[in-house]
Amino acid sequence: MTILITGGAGFIGINFIYYMMKNHPDYRIICLDKLTYASNRNALPSDDTSFFRFVKGDICDRALVQTVFEQEKPSVIVNFAGESHVDRSISEPSVFYLTNVLGTTVLLDACVKYGAHFHQVSTDEVYGDLPLDKPELFFTESSPLRPSSPYSASKASADLITLAYHRTYGLPVTISRSSNNYGFYQHVEKLIPKIISLALADEPLPVYGRGENVRDWLFVDDHCTGIDLILHKGRVGEIYNICGGFERSNTDVVATICRLLGKSTDLITFAPDRKGHDLRYTMDMSKINELGFTPKTKFDDGIKKTIEWYTKRTL
Repeated sequence: MTILITGGAGFIGINFIYYMMKNHPDYRIICLDKLTYASNRNALPSDDTSFFRFVKGDICDRALVQTVFEQEKPSVIVNFAGESHVDRSISEPSVFYLTNVLGTTVLLDACVKYGAHFHQVSTDEVYGDLPLDKPELFFTESSPLRPSSPYSASKASADLITLAYHRTYGLPVTISRSSNNYGFYQHVEKLIPKIISLALADEPLPVYGRGENVRDWLFVDDHCTGIDLILHKGRVGEIYNICGGFERSNTDVVATICRLLGKSTDLITFAPDRKGHDLRYTMDMSKINELGFTPKTKFDDGIKKTIEWYTKRTL
């Protein structure tokens, strides 16, 4: 089998490529990545082999995408490509719509033309948020889409386009919506690597608002496992939530990092809140549990591994 992984030089894409190489060594993997500021080509295999090929390019480049399809004839596309930083989407929204919406459409058109299964990697942020004072509430795959930021709106749009191609063209598609990922190779603009880096330097640790916003945290290896299960056991045309089951407030996450690094929580500072900042995300994952998914990494274990990884690369 040949799998085309778009955005494979980004955080989750890198981890997914190594996961697939380990668990499906007979698969040929093609990585297509634009190599933006958040990409890391050096983290991927350095040379093209019979099992891996890297292609530099933009998923919005229709001619390039079709050339890759013609040359490699992938049977499955896993779309990690896209802009993902909420803060940047607030200041530069058009970039997000270009890549996350138009780019996804270019990939879907190629899948229709050449015949391939399309898997869209999405986010829990498409559902909007939940109140902090009602912990019994959670999102399911049938919850309405209520995106709060330009980023989440662009991902919700891509999800809807993906489902429309299934309905209109009969294209085999699946969608996964994951909670907040953490782990190795994540760009330092994201909360956990940013706080680790600043704490190691004994610099102030900025937290939005009062730090009460709650996220469900998913170790990236568990996310890769979930996507793999969907590709091999999931039902065409379906959406699957993937989460870790570990809800933490932003302040709790930062305080945990301080404790594990032996740093004082006095370093924590509170900054003006982000525009449209979602309060709480959490999802029901009964549907993917039916495929055999159970997150293996507890947050306390995963954050220790992550801190050790970043510390070794900082010192």
